Amino acid sequence: MSKTLKLKWIVIANFLNNAGAALMWPLTTVYMHNYLYQSLSTAGIVLLFMSSAMVAGNYLGGWLFDHWDPYKTAVVSVTIAMVAVFLLIFFNDWPVFAVLLTVVGFGDGANITVVNAYAASVKRKSSRFVFNILYMALNVGVVVGTLAVGILLPMGIQIVFGVTTFFYVLFFLVTVFKFKVPIERRTTKPENKRQGTGNLQISKLVWLICVLVTTSYLSYALWESVMAVHLTNMHIPFYAYSMLWTINGILIIIGQPFVNMLAPYLKLRRQIEIGVVIFAASFIMLIFIDSFWGFIIDFVVLTIGEMLGLPGIPAWVDELTNQSDTGKYQGMVNIAISVGRALGPLYGGLIIDHLGYQSLFLSVGILMILSLGLFLNQVRRMKKTT
Repeated sequence: MSKTLKLKWIVIANFLNNAGAALMWPLTTVYMHNYLYQSLSTAGIVLLFMSSAMVAGNYLGGWLFDHWDPYKTAVVSVTIAMVAVFLLIFFNDWPVFAVLLTVVGFGDGANITVVNAYAASVKRKSSRFVFNILYMALNVGVVVGTLAVGILLPMGIQIVFGVTTFFYVLFFLVTVFKFKVPIERRTTKPENKRQGTGNLQISKLVWLICVLVTTSYLSYALWESVMAVHLTNMHIPFYAYSMLWTINGILIIIGQPFVNMLAPYLKLRRQIEIGVVIFAASFIMLIFIDSFWGFIIDFVVLTIGEMLGLPGIPAWVDELTNQSDTGKYQGMVNIAISVGRALGPLYGGLIIDHLGYQSLFLSVGILMILSLGLFLNQVRRMKKTT
């Protein structure tokens, strides 16, 4: 048995998990509406339940990682998701599809937190480097998954779930044979010593980071849900919408190494702030866009903001907090992501029904800037106490 878990196996596990997941999430709404003949509101409720189950998985996965056994937690988590996806090959009618999708959400929620917690235990590389590489692996998985689902869906939904199961089986094998290693724990992070702040101040800052994460992913979830309808309403075909995600993933794969090069010149916190501002600006830009080329340009801007802002957040939280609480705080970040993704389609639908798309784009841009302002205010307060 290896004495330490090599970063490459965490990266491979993250790729396999996200490739499998990306085979499913682009088609869930379309499959429920066009194949199972459910309303869009029903599909939205199912996605809300799935995201809520993911939140529960995030929390439980983090708690078990800290208080039970990291390896057993990892194996149980991936097994739950793998078995549920396998059953979807044979049981994909209504309402069993919705139930199994929720179970997959729970398993994946735990998987995400556990993989991030293992990544936070890697000591030979900086947290910033580790989480940037992890984010790049995530997006390689998204590119593979979104490309594959467009090819496989015309062949039948069973084929899609069969290939998805294949990815989860590989993920299971990597987990079983490579993750059984002792976790290297550090008692205190250097960031805590430099800032000289108490645990209460750090905890409050992490909570505000989570608010920022929630508003960011609430906005991001609009692209995963209501934006597909917005584009098709403008007579832009669905395959073009799917292509935007492929462009997003390819840009991240190409651009993330350049983001890594910023480390010696730009503080991680400052990089996150710049990224969030650019990310928010991309939604304000949507107010004025009415063509597919406009959406491509906007998605490039969004992707730049995403690369700078989102992957650095788990790394910064890891720097701020103690290693003994890794599962807890990585769980909090992933819960914030899941909550944002759960609320996004619901919030988007309500605003669109009552105020329209332009009001939606403006409101989420303002939400992100306000949450960033609260975060910056707390940082200033902490500096005054040091």
